[in-house]
Amino acid sequence: MKYNISYIGAIGLHVLMGMLIYFNETLAKLYFALALLFFMYRIIMAPDNLKTIEVLKACAYFVGAEVLLRMTKGAIAYEASKYLVILFVVMGMFYRGVSGKAYPYFIYLMFLVPSIFVASTTLSFDANFRTNIAFVLSGPVCLGLAALYMYDKKISNKQLSEVLLYMVLPIIAHTAYIYFYTPSIKEVLSSTASNRAASGGFGPNQVATVLGLGMFIMTVRLFTKSPTLVLKILNTVILVLISYRAVVTFSRGGVVTAVLAIIAFLVVYFFKASKRKKNEIFMVFLLFCFSLMATWVISSKQSEGFIDLRYANKDHLGREKEDLTTGRVALFMNELEGFISSPFLGIGSSRAKDMRFEIEGQGVTSHSEISRILAEHGILGVMIVLILIFKPFDIRSRNKSNYYFYAFLCFWFLTINHSSMRIAAPAFIYALSLLKLTYGKPALYRKQIKG
Repeated sequence: MKYNISYIGAIGLHVLMGMLIYFNETLAKLYFALALLFFMYRIIMAPDNLKTIEVLKACAYFVGAEVLLRMTKGAIAYEASKYLVILFVVMGMFYRGVSGKAYPYFIYLMFLVPSIFVASTTLSFDANFRTNIAFVLSGPVCLGLAALYMYDKKISNKQLSEVLLYMVLPIIAHTAYIYFYTPSIKEVLSSTASNRAASGGFGPNQVATVLGLGMFIMTVRLFTKSPTLVLKILNTVILVLISYRAVVTFSRGGVVTAVLAIIAFLVVYFFKASKRKKNEIFMVFLLFCFSLMATWVISSKQSEGFIDLRYANKDHLGREKEDLTTGRVALFMNELEGFISSPFLGIGSSRAKDMRFEIEGQGVTSHSEISRILAEHGILGVMIVLILIFKPFDIRSRNKSNYYFYAFLCFWFLTINHSSMRIAAPAFIYALSLLKLTYGKPALYRKQIKG
């Protein structure tokens, strides 16, 4: 009962924060500063056996808050959340070290370096070298360091649930902000294209991605952390509210990614459950399906059918669109040509975007991290991709306890192929798949008494 009250209180507090930030965006700076001080204090003051979980909570919170802080200019820098994840995991390494088995991620980080030297000779004169390199490599470095830190780290299932909760709380605040920003989407719709106004005045791709993450986490909580009817209803309502705003951004990538990650989680969760538990899962699944149907019906009605056309790949007049991927395939092929032209060391970090600016007059950022890595890192990029894809399955072959494993990898892989690594979420979620989950009580830390 005490947990339920604190959980509901935390949700209420973040809804209030989202509302207050909408009415006064300067409060976002205060929110960022207080959150940073709070988590730094928690990490530094935590006993040794709790350092890891406090580091993960801090990372998770700023991953969830990243897009809200960007759209309200609350953080000290656009890439602040990625830098903070790096800072927190480095602090974690200082306190708790890293596994010797994680060395492939150290190699991965080393393979990123040559592209910087190549870029120093290939980037155009007008390009800002430091800014371009930092923008392109902040995501991969964030992933590499987070993976290096989390590889084979032991945490309990309960602790991982707390990490996911810390991630979804700022997403709830973000959702509240968007509802106040655009109460009615009917007034801002004129086509079936991704809608900035319906996304809180910010990039629909990033907003849909983080709201899709919120959909996934609330679904997990509905199935695993809703023992009472009150919590089932509360979590279902929050799931519908987040899902609705994710859908009406008209950016499909984040929503499709969330749905596929949810399916990956539910399949593993169901088959690992006992027979008695499976009956309960089935009943919750019916509630979940009802919530998704309600979300779609509301979205269709509020958008006057535009959302149906969007997911059918049609324009607002009902005409079939030629390109389902809205130009992503063309970008992918363009970057593969860069790999073919410089297969050994690649064309250099950020050069793919720089080349498009020279040829087309606009520097469109890559949507696929895979093709960008291959183009900009060459043969080292191939090795980077192989490490990222196959190393998690190495730990999975030795420990199958993490039933989030496939869901986390699914979220990472799909996200980096529709949104690249614009935000820290895919990097952090990937690293979470490397954790070793335990289902008993975590071992108590006892300081040895000398003499």
